[in-house]
Amino acid sequence: MRRYLFLQSSARPAGNTEAVARLAAAHLAPEAQDWRDLTTPALQPFKDLRHGAVYGPPEGVALDLANATLAATDLVMVAPLYWYGLPSPAKLYLDHWSHWMRLPDLSFKALMRQKTMWLVMAHASSTPEEIAPAVGTLRLASAYLGVAWGGALLVDANAPGEWKKDTDALAQAKGFFPA
Repeated sequence: MRRYLFLQSSARPAGNTEAVARLAAAHLAPEAQDWRDLTTPALQPFKDLRHGAVYGPPEGVALDLANATLAATDLVMVAPLYWYGLPSPAKLYLDHWSHWMRLPDLSFKALMRQKTMWLVMAHASSTPEEIAPAVGTLRLASAYLGVAWGGALLVDANAPGEWKKDTDALAQAKGFFPA
């Protein structure tokens, strides 16, 4: 059975991005869904220790997210477009991959190759060129670890509730995630 980890990173709770992600997940069994808000409690700032110090095991929020990441078959970044990129909580989560992949006991690299990454993103009438950096960040980070790319569900919405007007995205959402 597939297990989806939905990683919300919006500064606006219950915003357009989350609404579309929940619509896309509506057909999935409740036990196949794990929803996490990357903003509360927030991850600690990432410290790059690659050249000198040794990483210890993750603790607190980082340990919880590492375990949830490894338990999932599918990772869904629920992230609105912020300044042509991912919101900072989403990027911070990816930064912590650098820690987790250096811990032999986690087998992070090997286990990540068995996963699929997805993106659900609201944007404000942005062009493909404006959206590309955010999508590219996830695709390249996934490819680096051998994670399959599932795709991006993009919804044109800015003000609260505008997601309901993007009929193309709504149609795509209904069959976006395989059960």
